[in-house]
Amino acid sequence: MTVANSASISASIAGRYAQALFDIVKESGEVDQLATQINDLNEALTTSDALRDLINSPIYTRQQQQDAIRALATRMELAAPLANTLVLMAQNRRLFALPQLIARLQALIADERGEVTADVVSAVPLSDDQKQRLTATLAEKSGKTVKLNTRVDESLIGGMIVRLGSQMIDSSIKSKLASLQNAMKEVG
Repeated sequence: MTVANSASISASIAGRYAQALFDIVKESGEVDQLATQINDLNEALTTSDALRDLINSPIYTRQQQQDAIRALATRMELAAPLANTLVLMAQNRRLFALPQLIARLQALIADERGEVTADVVSAVPLSDDQKQRLTATLAEKSGKTVKLNTRVDESLIGGMIVRLGSQMIDSSIKSKLASLQNAMKEVG
């Protein structure tokens, strides 16, 4: 199986779990609570080698995974629908799809709230004022509430790259220099 097929299968599995969980939580009016808990779970997954090992390693039995997930859910005080979904994923040996589940739930929650995330890569850290102006401009353009996901890449030399949905705006000096270089090759 190729990596692409594996990723596609994980996304498909996670999508079904995420949609079922989201529908249950939406019906009970607890979307905000789910959003907070998903962010907390994502933070735990990002920072805990033990949790990543638990969801990816085949050496743990179903029962060991279920017990560990139950303990995690209790310790993190996760709501019953989320905790039960995670235990079901462990029971079905689907915990490997947890990162995709989190990403899909975050997308469903953002869509429900009318939010969109803009990925911004800049050559230098953006000031709070720059972030506010960029957020306002993107919100006006998209008609939605915009959340910025920023990171710094010094190789851009200057400027930034902004991805909002399927649109990308590249105003980096690096890309302008590359365009100029290509244009010079065509002339010479």
